Amino acid sequence: MAAPDPDTRTLTLHRTYPDPVDDVWAAFTDSDRLARWFGSYHGTGRPGGTVELTVTGEVDAGGAVADPVTVTVHECAAPHRLVVEIPDESAGSSWLVEVTLASAGEGTDLTFVQHLVPGLDPADVAAGWNWYLDRLGASLHGAPMPEWSAYAPG
Repeated sequence: MAAPDPDTRTLTLHRTYPDPVDDVWAAFTDSDRLARWFGSYHGTGRPGGTVELTVTGEVDAGGAVADPVTVTVHECAAPHRLVVEIPDESAGSSWLVEVTLASAGEGTDLTFVQHLVPGLDPADVAAGWNWYLDRLGASLHGAPMPEWSAYAPG
């Protein structure tokens, strides 16, 4: 696993969903479920393996479907921990993202961590992931997706 640069800042976000941990886990790890709120992947995710990820959620924010990228799976301990490295080819770096799920009664506590490489604006990154995590919540319940304009920094 690529070690974070000592100068790297860390973004940590928390959410609690009323859904069972297995359901939230599936929303991250089943390509069809992930496609409802973020993007889809091809391949078999396992520690040390890779998948081809295509981010499609940006279309709902006025963007385009991203080119596929090869994501490295560093940890995949169902249904509680997923750590992936997503290349950002435009910046020549990678995003190290950690998702930790814990049962909270009948629901799930989610902790999302991204190690921010130099050059990323924490406010922009936080806005994007807050939007995506709220999209996750909407996808779990068949609710309308949140509008990007409510999250866009500026």
